[in-house]
Amino acid sequence: MRHHLSDAGFLQNIGRFEGWLSKLLSIAMVMVIIVVIVDLGRYLAQALFNPDPYNFLGKTLLDIFGLFLSVLIALEILENITAYLRKHVVQVELVIVTSLTAVARKIIILDLKEVTGLSLIGLAIAILALSISYFIVKSVNAS
Repeated sequence: MRHHLSDAGFLQNIGRFEGWLSKLLSIAMVMVIIVVIVDLGRYLAQALFNPDPYNFLGKTLLDIFGLFLSVLIALEILENITAYLRKHVVQVELVIVTSLTAVARKIIILDLKEVTGLSLIGLAIAILALSISYFIVKSVNAS
């Protein structure tokens, strides 16, 4: 019992907790990916079998791209979790790439009629900051 109260024992228990939590998050993310893929399949089937000739290349195509990118983002998050399980280190480069993908998804599905100029400036700043961060992290990792 005393071992569990020592610093080493406590840290060992925290490590086990982190491991179980990471595994639980991985399982949850796999379920999210499955749900998004099913949603994508359902949406694709509906768009292909009941096409709207006036809207397919507009909103429908953007919705499909958004769902595809959602799957990619979920896969990248799963990769982040499994990388943490393997190395017990958060891989900053992978987090930045995931963030860039999420911002790219936002831009691709963006309806320019409903967005303000301030929102566009915010997205531009986010892209610039993430790109610079990626360049710095990539440069440091290459050395």
